[in-house]
Amino acid sequence: MNLQIFQYGTFRRHARSFLEPAIIHKWKTDQQHLFQKLQHGGKIGVSGDMQTDSPGHSAKYGSYTLMHLDRNRIIDLQLVQSNEVGGSYHMEKEGLKRCLDLLDSNGLVMDYIVTDRHPQIQKYLRERSITHFYDVWHFEKGLSKKLDKVAQNKDCGVLKKWLRSIKSHVYWSATLSTSGPEKVAKWMSIVNHIQNVHLHENPECQHPDRVSRDPSKWFQPGSMALYKVEKILVNKRVVKDVEKLSHHYQTSSLEAFHSLILRFTPKNVVFPFMGMLCRLYLAAMHYNENADCEQATTSAGQPVFKVVFPKSRKGEVTARPVKTDPTYSKF
Repeated sequence: MNLQIFQYGTFRRHARSFLEPAIIHKWKTDQQHLFQKLQHGGKIGVSGDMQTDSPGHSAKYGSYTLMHLDRNRIIDLQLVQSNEVGGSYHMEKEGLKRCLDLLDSNGLVMDYIVTDRHPQIQKYLRERSITHFYDVWHFEKGLSKKLDKVAQNKDCGVLKKWLRSIKSHVYWSATLSTSGPEKVAKWMSIVNHIQNVHLHENPECQHPDRVSRDPSKWFQPGSMALYKVEKILVNKRVVKDVEKLSHHYQTSSLEAFHSLILRFTPKNVVFPFMGMLCRLYLAAMHYNENADCEQATTSAGQPVFKVVFPKSRKGEVTARPVKTDPTYSKF
């Protein structure tokens, strides 16, 4: 088209001189204002997770995010480069360490943190004596993969009828309990339920008595199917993890923020370190400004929903609320 445009070198020079300093100053200013508000509210509950710029263990950058759960705000972002820590596997621990050190330096006391079950994170938080809960969705996702694999066996076909119920039981055990032993007791009752046994030592069944219209759905005592399923559901590690499932909040909002990041830093584009960091700050500021968007309504005042088929539910239809348009007034 014979258009005269500036070259990439010119853009980078302008970015280094004007854009990047302005973005960093704006983020640091907003972050300090948020810290000042949080200092007057006592201990804080946060969720944390890392997102990398590429899948697998070949990532160059990893961004660790801390979100305040009560306010639904991003309170810190740390960008870690893999060659700083000796490989991409160690980036998550380093990102969390930097976030926690920043909170400590600003006088913020943590009540608890909700993360996935990364082994390094578990050990590090245990050493710092920080109360640690596991995200229910990450736990259920890992458990479902194992159950789906077992359900493909010929002698375990009955398990297919129970997959959705077992997923629901995970959330019920975690979110409607107030202590670790109560979560474990509710979770262990699933082994009796799938055999049509509804008398437990603790807790008592909370569902009404019903006569099944499909007697073939029950697991038979002593069967190979029951043995394989029980080995997955109530093994020592699973029971230990169930005890630490979060009954407060989950990391679903944090996962939504990670999806938003892809609009600012697409994974098919390579960015320099400072360019990557500034784009992450822009994503965080955009999320914080629009975190409390209300649901859109029709002219008659009815809430608006949209029908989606998410991959996480294997194409199962889901209705999601439609939010009002985002704003950009604080930029």
